[in-house]
Amino acid sequence: MTTHSQSAVRLTLTVCLAEALSMTGFAAFTTLLPQLQREWSLSNSEAGAVGGIFYAGYMLAVPVLTSLTDRMDSRRVYLVACLLSTAGAAGFALFAQGFWSALVFQFLIGAALGGTYMPGLKALTDHLEGKAQSRGTAFYTASFGIGSTISILVCGKLGAVYGWQAAFAFGIAGPLLAGLLMNAAVPRGRVRSAAQQHTALLDFRPVLRNRKTVPYIIGYAAHNYELFGSRSWMVAFLVFCAGLQSTDAPMALSAATLAAMINLMGPVFSVSGNELAIRFGRQPVIFFFMTLSGVLACIVGFMAALPWYVVVALMAFHYAAMLGDSAALTAGAVASTPPEMRGAMMGVYSLLGFSTAFLAPLVFGVVLDITGGNQSVGAWGLAFASIGIFGVLSPLARWLALRRSV
Repeated sequence: MTTHSQSAVRLTLTVCLAEALSMTGFAAFTTLLPQLQREWSLSNSEAGAVGGIFYAGYMLAVPVLTSLTDRMDSRRVYLVACLLSTAGAAGFALFAQGFWSALVFQFLIGAALGGTYMPGLKALTDHLEGKAQSRGTAFYTASFGIGSTISILVCGKLGAVYGWQAAFAFGIAGPLLAGLLMNAAVPRGRVRSAAQQHTALLDFRPVLRNRKTVPYIIGYAAHNYELFGSRSWMVAFLVFCAGLQSTDAPMALSAATLAAMINLMGPVFSVSGNELAIRFGRQPVIFFFMTLSGVLACIVGFMAALPWYVVVALMAFHYAAMLGDSAALTAGAVASTPPEMRGAMMGVYSLLGFSTAFLAPLVFGVVLDITGGNQSVGAWGLAFASIGIFGVLSPLARWLALRRSV
């Protein structure tokens, strides 16, 4: 058990670095999509299918691979997943020639994330307790944003200068280094004893019977619904805002650059929200940020015609509120689960969370279409409200939870 503060910091930084390295191929396809779509003559539907198959791979793999960490060393699961990611990126770089091959290799990269993200958190939290565990979880969840940003920036640059194959070569190297780092520098994780392994691998009933953990799982699903819905449409919304600006005061930066700047603030907001949760209590802080982000989501779309800097400031404020409960939710789920069940819990947690992440962009687009299209301020307002609805309703959920506990 790691108890010394310096050892806890060293372990946390090591696992966070490994997670960022494991994600070098995470955004390769989406970053290079315009180039690949032209070269392979992909329709918009085909391009969307390749992008979406990533989450299908993740959702199918995460229950199995994460649950395995209760039964075997999580570092071994992590290494296998890194090799899977490497195979997917290598397949793209060496063999991909169009839609069907891209589907296969993108699926592999998505499935690999199912074996690195939550198993990496399991490897970290197995050796931390109390505040160190909560802070370690916060920094680890923040490393997801750092890893995805690195993937976007580096893959975009490599693709533009050396061709798209070079970008996927970057996706080969990172996971290999991550797998080696985890197995060389992180202690062996906890596993169930033979006496504790009485349930089937994918039997999640013990997790769902844990009344302390289930609210965090539901909260994470609601959190991801709003977060991934917003992320998916952020650039398109900023492009719409740019078109509404006066010719005398145009948007100073491109929509993509502004969206990247907003996203880069995510790790800071996630860690800061968790520190507030440590100080003022996890549940009050989670419900505060969830409610605030929901209310802001119901406002931001209707503000599209305001000066661009006002819109960007409001979007940054909304993004801060969305990330404010992220680490606190995950830390709460980990802390409320017995160590021998954490792998299974993380499987359920991640599966439900990313199921809503897959659904939200679709709902957003449907609402946008049926309420006036992407050239209507009112339609954008209602579309953003469609992803903020759970946050707006969170005070009711809080009241019902408190009433049941009386």
